[in-house]
Amino acid sequence: MKYRIVHITRYSGTEPISVGHNEAWLTPRDSTSQKCLNHTLDIRPEPSITSRRTDYFGNTVTQFSFNQGYRALTVTAVNEVDLQIPTRPTTVDPAWETVVESVRRHQTPEDLTAYEFGFDSPRCKARDEFAEYGRVSFYPGRPILEALSDLMRRIHTEFRYDTLATSVTTPVDQVFKLRKGVCQDFSHLMISILRSLGLAACYVSGYLRTLPPPGRPRLVGADASHAWLSAWCGPMGWVDLDPTNNKIPDVDHITVARGRDYGDVAPLKGVYIGGGKHELTVSVDVSEVEAGAGAPVQTATGVS
Repeated sequence: MKYRIVHITRYSGTEPISVGHNEAWLTPRDSTSQKCLNHTLDIRPEPSITSRRTDYFGNTVTQFSFNQGYRALTVTAVNEVDLQIPTRPTTVDPAWETVVESVRRHQTPEDLTAYEFGFDSPRCKARDEFAEYGRVSFYPGRPILEALSDLMRRIHTEFRYDTLATSVTTPVDQVFKLRKGVCQDFSHLMISILRSLGLAACYVSGYLRTLPPPGRPRLVGADASHAWLSAWCGPMGWVDLDPTNNKIPDVDHITVARGRDYGDVAPLKGVYIGGGKHELTVSVDVSEVEAGAGAPVQTATGVS
């Protein structure tokens, strides 16, 4: 599958912003099943300074700053991405305790890489109550992928999708008590449950296919940024899971960035002086691109 994604973010304020420094995680990652073919980032007004870097987790970050005043800011990211169905071993599904012990002992270099995603992060906390909830799915000796799928199903069934129930700062403990939230909340919760059991899991930001294939229902979170998680499964590698839609992602999910939680990979964040009362609007469109219809890489405002 080949997709074209247009992600537009607009900020406007009642007063001018005199100085602003921003970072954007808007460039899709490359992996064995995904390749970013084209990327452009158009920033209006044009920044005073623009640069790019790769963060600790391997994500591409665009940094831009303004030394002159402005009232409104528009950031338009246009990406073309090619996706293939992820491949993983089908004959190996170890017991989840085996994976926990392997990561704890750093038995392979990959286990050591996964190990750092087993600790608390600012938005994902290990709790006894989370471990207790998780053990219903993770009973002794159960294969890890089977247990993960069951936990994902339970969160999808027992928690209600509600865009008004939480905000970007709602703690995971409150989400657990409310039993409702959005994709970011459900991802943080499942990560917290897995880490409470000794497993490693990371947060994934990205997009969903806007229009479903014929005969399939529209997925929750389309036409906006989406979030899910990835769990370390030992010999099976990293396995993505979308508790919002009770789905193991294949070619519907486009990955942009991976980190410990949302705070590591927010699409756009920064600091500024001024602005007064501000308003934020975001729009996302994901459309399929026919084979052979790709365009050459273009550059806008110094970022490509």
